[in-house]
Amino acid sequence: MTNIKKAPKKSEPKNTQNTKETVGVLGLGIMGSAISSNLLAAGFDVIGFDPDLRCQKRLAKAGGKVAKSAGELGKQAQYIISSLPSANALIENAKAIAASGKKGLIIAEASTLDLEDKMQAKKILDAKGIILLDCPLSGTGAQAKTKDLSIYSSGQSTAIKKMEHVFFGFAKANYFVGSFGNGMKLKLMANLLVAIHNVSTAEAILLGKNWGIDPATTVKVLADGAGGSRMFSVRGPVMVKENWDEATMKVSIWQKDMKLITAALAQTNTPAPLFSASQAIYNAAMGVGHAENDTAAVYDVLRRMSKLK
Repeated sequence: MTNIKKAPKKSEPKNTQNTKETVGVLGLGIMGSAISSNLLAAGFDVIGFDPDLRCQKRLAKAGGKVAKSAGELGKQAQYIISSLPSANALIENAKAIAASGKKGLIIAEASTLDLEDKMQAKKILDAKGIILLDCPLSGTGAQAKTKDLSIYSSGQSTAIKKMEHVFFGFAKANYFVGSFGNGMKLKLMANLLVAIHNVSTAEAILLGKNWGIDPATTVKVLADGAGGSRMFSVRGPVMVKENWDEATMKVSIWQKDMKLITAALAQTNTPAPLFSASQAIYNAAMGVGHAENDTAAVYDVLRRMSKLK
């Protein structure tokens, strides 16, 4: 059975477990930096590692401590949140933590990666008595800043329970979904919906604009209606302002998620015509130079298509 827990009310004390607990954050990109900031605000001591000097400086400025390596993170932290861009980064950091980390350390792996790669990292860490949990996040980088994230936690239930107070330092809800790997399965299912809803949001806004309806009015009126969605509310305003340069999910990174979903559909023989149709739009976004922009840039792709004669 799925256990659903939400964060304590704002009036409750922060980090009631222990204000001296040290939480490590492995990977300080868009998600990792937001997680770090919220954990600091919740009263945790935060230590983070990322090879990017800009990310290190951002953490230090926010009041966190910068580790010299993943191994140092494993030595100093009581818990670690892992938010990494690739399978190679996960495996290499898992090896470093396994070599230096302490037995009983709990790591919540929050990245969107192939389940087989997560299983490989788990095997490396298991050998040293370090617990790896599969805990992907539902939400964009913008949502992460405001703790508007949900966690799909899977793996050892006792370890998840021990870490739950940490989860609520940066997320609004934790859904325990069973054995290791179920978290990633739910995450890919969620991202399939996100892929479709993001493109459908762009379609609706563009239809309105071509009809002479102001895009801002479209978002305001339709967001709360039957046709609204979370992506409509989150990405719609970005499409209206056309400020996709401020990426909370880059198109280039999203391509990785799309590939994982495609592989899962093929593996399970699941037909997904709507998702398949959306892929061409994201591919086009890459082709017209939106690789480093937010996925809301699919609006620009459709707008260009509507002007073709």
